[in-house]
Amino acid sequence: MARVVKVFRTLRNHWKKSTFAVCVLSYGSYWLYGKHCDSVLRREACLVAREYGRQQIAPQERLRKATVILNPAACSGKANKLFENNAAPILHLAGVEITIIKTDYEGQAKKLMELMEQTDMLIVAGGDGTLQEVITGLLRRPDQDTFSNIPIGFIPLGSHNSLSPSLHLLSDNKVKDITSATLSILKGETVPLDVLQIKGEKEQPVFALMGLRWGAFRDCGCNNQYWYLGPLKTNAAHWFSTLREWPLVRNITVSYTAPSLRPPDQPPQKPPRPNLLYRIIRRLKNRWSPPVEEPPKVEEPEQWEEQQLSTLELFVQTHNKNPVERRINDSLMICAEPSDFTVGEFITVGNKKEEDSTIFTKNSTKLEASACRLQLPEGAAGFYNIDNEEYEAMPVEVRLLPRKLRFFINSERREQLLSPTQ
Repeated sequence: MARVVKVFRTLRNHWKKSTFAVCVLSYGSYWLYGKHCDSVLRREACLVAREYGRQQIAPQERLRKATVILNPAACSGKANKLFENNAAPILHLAGVEITIIKTDYEGQAKKLMELMEQTDMLIVAGGDGTLQEVITGLLRRPDQDTFSNIPIGFIPLGSHNSLSPSLHLLSDNKVKDITSATLSILKGETVPLDVLQIKGEKEQPVFALMGLRWGAFRDCGCNNQYWYLGPLKTNAAHWFSTLREWPLVRNITVSYTAPSLRPPDQPPQKPPRPNLLYRIIRRLKNRWSPPVEEPPKVEEPEQWEEQQLSTLELFVQTHNKNPVERRINDSLMICAEPSDFTVGEFITVGNKKEEDSTIFTKNSTKLEASACRLQLPEGAAGFYNIDNEEYEAMPVEVRLLPRKLRFFINSERREQLLSPTQ
């Protein structure tokens, strides 16, 4: 008993050192527990991948090939380590023959896609910038009709991963997100996604999966100058930029065409081939009474409508936030916030858009179209935000390419998106 009293007396007499030691031990224990949980997640994912690797293949079949476009600079330079520790072992254990191509500078992924050879699947390991470059390079190819049929997997390694909520179950654990996304690729379930083709007067087209944004909510300036505010630096940049540049109303002319009806979904598998007798009868019937050729359809000229908008923010977006939702039309959405916000309302809405940039207020203007043209007033400056990448603002035509690409999706996430609560 005397020894216990002596220990407590020592702790009381040296309370500063004791408090520091308790803090260090607590943080160390929490850090070690986190590492242990990450190891457990990797082990469980590898066990699942090993089952895929043990599946037998026919003698004439070959291993699946995957081309990985990896941006080592993503996630503050940690992307290469995250991929090697969490995604690469899963792909190797599953028997996937992977070719890893690392980018060295911004824009290189577009050039690499021009040289990419045929592969069974394409995996993008990075963030929004890497994904947008890969999609743009892929759809600029002369043979893009063939290469756009390659299924694409997205492993979220960037600071911004806007497409991840549409494809994956997200958590606060980076390791869990990466392993879950990699396993979704192995399971092979895909979903078609719309693509926006954004073309200026002289520039080559740029392609986007989420949308194009022009407006004040995203023009907050660089928040690195407020680094000393820690997690509040983004909000501080938004607040100070608003107070400095208010009012921030933009005038824009929007021309758009009506949305087109959505054709029925293609069956996931080809129908079985008819038997030999049925094929012979069909050929003889076509020979004796050939089918009447239908006259070629004359394409009607597009009907464009024009509308003048005065707005704080314009957003042209796809429906890829919920790609499994059944829709009547193939369309893009043109959303414009009203111009009568007060400073306080503007700051409040901007803070909400930091959490989910696709939300809009009830009084916003919403138009549904299959294509649109954005005509800026003379002397307008600023930048478009295209999938979280900045491009100089100019007059552009935005056209929807419905269900152009197929992405791997987590089956549980698909069920969540199909549920009525979504």
